[in-house]
Amino acid sequence: MHPRRRSHSRTARIVTVIASLLLAPLLTVPTATAATAAQPDPVLFVHGYKGGAWNWFDMIDDFEGAGYPSDRLHAMSYDPFQSNATTAAQVREEADALRARTGASRIDIVTHSMGGLSSRHYLKFLGGTAHVDDWVSLGGPNHGTNLAGICSWLITSCKELKAGSDFLNRLNAGDETPGTVNYGTFWSSCDEFINPDSSTLLSGATNTHVGCVEHAWLLVSDPVSRATRDFVR
Repeated sequence: MHPRRRSHSRTARIVTVIASLLLAPLLTVPTATAATAAQPDPVLFVHGYKGGAWNWFDMIDDFEGAGYPSDRLHAMSYDPFQSNATTAAQVREEADALRARTGASRIDIVTHSMGGLSSRHYLKFLGGTAHVDDWVSLGGPNHGTNLAGICSWLITSCKELKAGSDFLNRLNAGDETPGTVNYGTFWSSCDEFINPDSSTLLSGATNTHVGCVEHAWLLVSDPVSRATRDFVR
């Protein structure tokens, strides 16, 4: 090969390598943007009567194992004996704090048992529908339970669990699933605390029968956890 041509060929290769190095960062920008956009909604977990944030440890582990960042999963605690309307204000505070901490415009809410009532009150009466994408009720007494008579004479929140209570009548009046929120309920035919079992179902929601699962086991059942993740994703 002529020396001048060889020099020209080598120069062309050097220019090509340099150009590829300069363009590489630009080519990776869309990928990073896509990864950021793919972040799941943060999830707020709301426990039920006599429960606590610890109720959710198993399900949160499942969510993390499925790829959820730990800083986008938060289980709140509250006084389960106070009115669900009081707890609803705390749900709003926790939801606002979670959105502020993560920078998300909307979050998902996953609830167990009585936690469904306070969170529904937040959605319907405290502006929550503007900030929530998906909402899930696991064994929620959405239309009351006949077991509430055991404690309704003494405890405010328990009184609100009775079918026909003022709290439930107001909560269920008109649209049971207001706004553009994606509502889902999961109910069991072996739920010993929610009687009748159909109390959990809501008009306008995706109501899913999970088979024969005891009330507390809704929190630790792998199939229920998987179905919950699928619903909110």
